[in-house]
Amino acid sequence: MKLRKASALAATVLALSLTATACGSSDDDNGGSGSGSGGGGGDKITVGIKYDQPGLGLKTPDGSYAGLDVDVATYIAGELGYEPGDINFVESPSAERENLLKRGDVDFIVATYSITDTRKEQVDFAGPYFVAHQDLLIRVDDEVNSVDEINDLTLCSVAGSTPAQNIKDNVAPDAQLLELATYSECLGGLENGTVDALTTDDVILAGYAAQDQYQGKFKLAGLDMTDEFYGVGVQKDSELREQINTAIQKMIDEGKWDEAIEKNVGPSGYVSEGAPEITETN
Repeated sequence: MKLRKASALAATVLALSLTATACGSSDDDNGGSGSGSGGGGGDKITVGIKYDQPGLGLKTPDGSYAGLDVDVATYIAGELGYEPGDINFVESPSAERENLLKRGDVDFIVATYSITDTRKEQVDFAGPYFVAHQDLLIRVDDEVNSVDEINDLTLCSVAGSTPAQNIKDNVAPDAQLLELATYSECLGGLENGTVDALTTDDVILAGYAAQDQYQGKFKLAGLDMTDEFYGVGVQKDSELREQINTAIQKMIDEGKWDEAIEKNVGPSGYVSEGAPEITETN
């Protein structure tokens, strides 16, 4: 195996702080606070998404938004009575999603938001609308053949994310784990060798590997460490959950879900398992 464990995590942090540039997002990208209204009753609806996940939730250079989560959110908003132009998309970093919902800054969140019992103590979920699996993104000439090998690596993930917590608690407690604000910031470290792997869900990693500037540089390890069920986050006891579940099921039944998968995820070569059964009903 060609990987090596970094000797000093502090040096890694410094190196990444110097190399993480325009691909990361900033507070200036947020586009203002949300309405917290929901239900189709107002002029606008505010939806939380990721800004830096190709194929899922991406703010493009021209200021528009693209990806599976964006298309799912737009379809749901349409079923709630909002036109695409009525949607205010707000960046929702992993560590801030619960806070955004509890404060009412957003009406709902579609941001690769894994449904977990811990999160359900603070917010409710509709869905799920997608199933992914935690994996590693590594440099194309490297190999990681087993979960046991991860303990010898320096990994990068996002603070507040399920994959970061899973690495620490279950998969590789001896690995060095650098937690940054966005996955885009981790990519610089993977490219220049200051970290050995980026860990998150396979569909997210596939989107990064398929970007023009990274093609031929990275690959997925293929470990499939967990099942991650992506849900739509809403406030506790929100009436939106039932409406959103109805919208998701309609999107699936009409074939619009399959179209969104092919459009956004298909180009990366990622193969979806199909739409999951909706379970978050109470």
